[in-house]
Amino acid sequence: MAEAETTKIPVTVLTGYLGAGKTTLLNRILSEPHGKKFAVVVNEFGEIGIDNDLVVGADEEVFEMNNGCICCTVRGDLIRIIDGLLKRKDGFDGIIVETTGLADPAPVAQTFFVDETVGAKTTLDAVVTVADAKWLKERLKDAPEAKNQIAFADVILLNKTDLVSETELKDVEMRIRAINPFARIHRTQRSDIAIDKVLGQGAFDLDRITAIDPDFLEGGHKHFHDEDMRSVSFSSDKPLDPDKFFPWIQELTQREGPNILRSKGILAFKDDPDRFVFQGVHMILDGDHQRPWKADEPKTSRIVFIGRQLDDKALHAGFLSCVA
Repeated sequence: MAEAETTKIPVTVLTGYLGAGKTTLLNRILSEPHGKKFAVVVNEFGEIGIDNDLVVGADEEVFEMNNGCICCTVRGDLIRIIDGLLKRKDGFDGIIVETTGLADPAPVAQTFFVDETVGAKTTLDAVVTVADAKWLKERLKDAPEAKNQIAFADVILLNKTDLVSETELKDVEMRIRAINPFARIHRTQRSDIAIDKVLGQGAFDLDRITAIDPDFLEGGHKHFHDEDMRSVSFSSDKPLDPDKFFPWIQELTQREGPNILRSKGILAFKDDPDRFVFQGVHMILDGDHQRPWKADEPKTSRIVFIGRQLDDKALHAGFLSCVA
């Protein structure tokens, strides 16, 4: 990553359906002897309040969103709060945003694309979703928010694993993978996990995409599906033409953006010695050169879409049309 990136404050978005255990995870983070200082933004109707003894007793500061659902007020409250944090002289090692259990994480993530001040001084480190191993299958049937939280995650804690059998665990993991094949999954009980597996992941910048899915480069393209939520991915060993790719991805996301929860890719452009990394949230796109391609590294472009009603044939044809 560029040097300027290292000075940005990492932001972790913590989400999960009601009762999954995300507040337990937040409390663990705040009480761990990590020696770091975090600002915490929570929802006033969430399971944790600002006068919760553990939070107040910890050496962190907690800020309430002032009118309910963070996904509805993200453009106002969240930007205002983070902007205020950035102006403080004492500084923070990181910011944690805990959404309400009924929130779609997408509008929260969009904040770090659309607001110039926030985007210039913070970096979205990862979306961390806590899922209830016992009840997730039911919630995927009746709660679209739960499915969105799984689809949007970079890291998933499959929590309360002690309440189900190994067979049930494997089944729910399969259902998670059908929605989101690229997130890292950790099995947990009472949200007990090493903090370095949750914070400081750099997951949102895609640098570990092949580590998450070692077979990603094989087979040209593939897709996963779970009823209405699908994930499709493509790769090409031939360089892309930026004059073709950018108009295509812009037109695609403007037209299909409401159905595309996440898009992300690592791209090799013709006559360009650097890897180009892009990521999108619905219709909002962001991207930049990341680092030079290594001498022994195949210059393969890889792109992923996660969303609803995805036409994988049309997406694949569009992607191939960008080859130089």
